[in-house]
Amino acid sequence: MRDLTPLDQVKRSNSPPLQGRGRGWGLSSGRLAELAGFAREIRREPTEPEKRLWTKLTRSQIGGYKFRRQSVIGPYIADFLCPQKALIVEVDGDTHVAGSDDRRDAVLSEMGYRIIRIANQEVMHNIDGVCAAIFGALEQAPDRWASPHPNPSPEGEGLSLVEDQDL
Repeated sequence: MRDLTPLDQVKRSNSPPLQGRGRGWGLSSGRLAELAGFAREIRREPTEPEKRLWTKLTRSQIGGYKFRRQSVIGPYIADFLCPQKALIVEVDGDTHVAGSDDRRDAVLSEMGYRIIRIANQEVMHNIDGVCAAIFGALEQAPDRWASPHPNPSPEGEGLSLVEDQDL
């Protein structure tokens, strides 16, 4: 195998192997379906702190960055994910044991993700501070892809807005 440039190595490490309609991650389609089903269930029944934080993250309210909730990444489910910045926001409950996610965080870091953890109490009592911390992390993180977005909107959608701005 030929030697890869550092840029090629980064691209390769950030790309999951193709399997299961391109979702990959080296997991069987059955396991991916199981994880997707579990993520769907926990999206339907979020905790109160998750509900409160989602009201701030949805509709690109923090700096225009888009988030997904309960997103499957490899064999894990992230509470909130900003795909553009590869930033994962985890909301940790009262029963969360510090250090219990070290292996998970290491694997996700190797995949190119940055993880920030926020305690339930912070979300419940200092939501503005939490949003400021998330925005700071987003601004520091490099973009995962160059513009335009790899999944552009359908042909013509949004063009009138761009044309109006050019006038």
